[in-house]
This record gives sequence, structure tokens and C-alpha cells, in this order.
Amino acid sequence: MPGEQVVRRCRELARISEEDGRLTRRFATPAMARANALVGRWMAEAGMAVRVDAAGNLVGHLPGSEPGAGTLLLGSHLDTVRDAGAFDGSLGVLAAVACVARLRAEDVTLPFALDVLGFSDEEGLRYGTAYLGSRAVAGTFDPTALELSDEDDVTVRDALAAFGGEPDALECASRRGERLLGYCEVHIEQGPVLEQRDAPVAVVGAIAGATRAEVRFTGRAGHAGTVPMELRRDAACALAELVLAVEAAGRTEPGLVATVGRLSAQPGAPNVVPGEALASLDVRHPDDTVRAAAVGGLRARANAIAAARGLGVTWDGRLDTPGVAMDPWLSEGLSDAVAVLGLPAVRLASGAGHDAVALSALTGTAMLFVRCAGGVSHHPDESVEAGDVAVALDVLDGFVRSLAG
Repeated sequence: MPGEQVVRRCRELARISEEDGRLTRRFATPAMARANALVGRWMAEAGMAVRVDAAGNLVGHLPGSEPGAGTLLLGSHLDTVRDAGAFDGSLGVLAAVACVARLRAEDVTLPFALDVLGFSDEEGLRYGTAYLGSRAVAGTFDPTALELSDEDDVTVRDALAAFGGEPDALECASRRGERLLGYCEVHIEQGPVLEQRDAPVAVVGAIAGATRAEVRFTGRAGHAGTVPMELRRDAACALAELVLAVEAAGRTEPGLVATVGRLSAQPGAPNVVPGEALASLDVRHPDDTVRAAAVGGLRARANAIAAARGLGVTWDGRLDTPGVAMDPWLSEGLSDAVAVLGLPAVRLASGAGHDAVALSALTGTAMLFVRCAGGVSHHPDESVEAGDVAVALDVLDGFVRSLAG
């Protein structure tokens, strides 16, 4: 069955990782190259021409019968968070491959071309900024991002060059100027609403805006046994204050979420007062005004904490994406395909970021959510039912055929 095949392939792909015992697949790593090779093989088996673009994105191309009819983009991302599940991102790519395979098996010829995209970076795990792959396709990649460094001091530029990409020719990955029908992404819901409503799929109406930053406090390291408490410039204590302020800020407005997902203190010895401490910050809300106010308040709070403790503080903005409304025409097409199957019409907003955010600067976008067990995501327990994936494949198939008129 097609749904079972997609689930099986997602789990097979999840065995490709940088780390033994857990799934971690970052941008421009050998693990990503192996993932591209495996998914590229499946694309070729489905009848697509396969390439990897200048930004490391995997691209499968199925030509249409009318050269001037344009191209419909399908897909999602192939990178992961650390200790990930098997379906976030990968499901969207492999569902799109299955859609193409079905069309080919049934000898369906579309007037327009289909491109399946496996984006090289959506999560931002390696460099702290998301959408490196999809921004290149959208033509909005910021060249200054090439100089960002990972924890091993490897820049985006060097990593991409070693991967076989073209950091000095990223414009070659851009699809600007092409005739595009739009972009559609299948993705697990990453929340519990579909389970609560007993529905296998939902059409996404909008995606919340997001801000990411790194906040660094700088004080003075010292001996834990000889520096009196009143004379300390402890960066870790300042960081602890900020973490609690972030939690409090996230509870001030409905729909607002604020997270510190990564923190560190240096030099990291048990008998040394930390002289430096670093935290990641992630703030999201569907209303950009609310999000901006929360971020501004937290930045002011970080400055106040530093001043009170005699510390230095820097705020490094890594991502600032506005809320994105999905394209009405494409979304209606998805809704019609759901209705044809006699399924409940569920519309949801997404609190998570997706490649559709970046692609919305290039073309109209639409998304279909698939129910996931317990709403669990970004975790090894991430799971979907093959029957729900089969429904999503039927919806995607109906949607694509409807665009052919």
C-alpha cells in the first residue's frame, strides 16, 4: 500500500544519522549527502530527473506536456533537529515522491512540470538560522549568512563548498523568474488537534511568525572557592534570570510561545565561576505585533540583568520571519480534494515554522497537515499511521490533478 511504503521509507531514511543511537542530520554534512543519495534514488525510480542544486537542495523533476504551463513545487526538508523523529520534513518529501510515482504508474500526463524539493536546511540546527535551503530557492538568501560559524568554527561557506554546493553561485538555486503554479507541502501536524477532532488531515490557513536570537552574557571567570559572592560577575546566574524571564513572557499573551532551547556556560568547570554564558531564544506568535513586543521586552530585560550584575551582553539576531497566510486558491484546492474524500473540513494555523514560510516570498504556498500520534514531534516517538498517510496521498493526488483542469 502507498501509505505503508511512505512510512517504511521514512523509517529507512531515519537510519541515516550523524550520531549512533539517535537521528541527527544537519545541513551540509556527510549524513545529509547520504540522505540525498537515498531519496534521489527513489526519485529516479519514480521517473524523475534528479540533481542537487547550489545550496545542497535535492531536486526531482518531472516534465509536463506543455513547456509553457509552468511548474508546481512539492516537498519539504531532509535535515532534522537533534534526536529527531522519522517524519518531520521527510514525510513531505516522500509523500511528494509517492505522488509522482502514482501519476507515472497510471500514465497521467500533466500539462505542467512537477518538481519535488528536499530542502537542505529548515531546522537551523547547525547554524542557528533556519531556511538556508528554501531561502536560496526563493531568491532571498542573505549572503552574510555564508560567514556564520558552527560549534566547530566551520562557516556556511566552507561547509557548503565541502558538500559540493556553490556558495559563490547561490543565485543558481533561485527559481525567481520562472512560471510557478505554487508550492504545496505535506507535513505532520506536530500538535494534538487532529487527534482530538478524529480527523486524518487538515488544511493549513497560516503560519506563525518567529524570531530567533542568541544572547551572550560576559562577566569574569574566577575560582569557585576564593571569589566572594558579593564580588562575583557570574554570567550563568544572569542567564538563569533571563531563562525565567523568557518563560514568564511566554505566558503573558494567548498564542505566544517563548523558548530557550540551548544554553551553555564557560569555561564549564565545576570549580570555576562562569565568565560567559550563552542562550538561544525562540519567540513565536501569529500576530507579528505581539511577537515584536515580546522580543523587545526580552531584549530590554537582558540589558537590565546585565547592567544590574555588571556584565556585558550581546544580542545576535538569527531569524525574523513574519506570519504567513497560505494562498487562498491553492488552499481551496486542497480543501476540495479533502471534501471529495468525504472527510471533515479542518483548518488549522501552524505554530511551527516550515519551508512554506520562505517559499511564500517566491510563489503562493499551501500546506496539508497529517495527524501524528499524541501530537509528538521533534522527538524519537514521532509517529504517523499508514492509513492517515494514505489519505494525505489521496488528497495530494486529487489536488495535483485538479490543477491540470
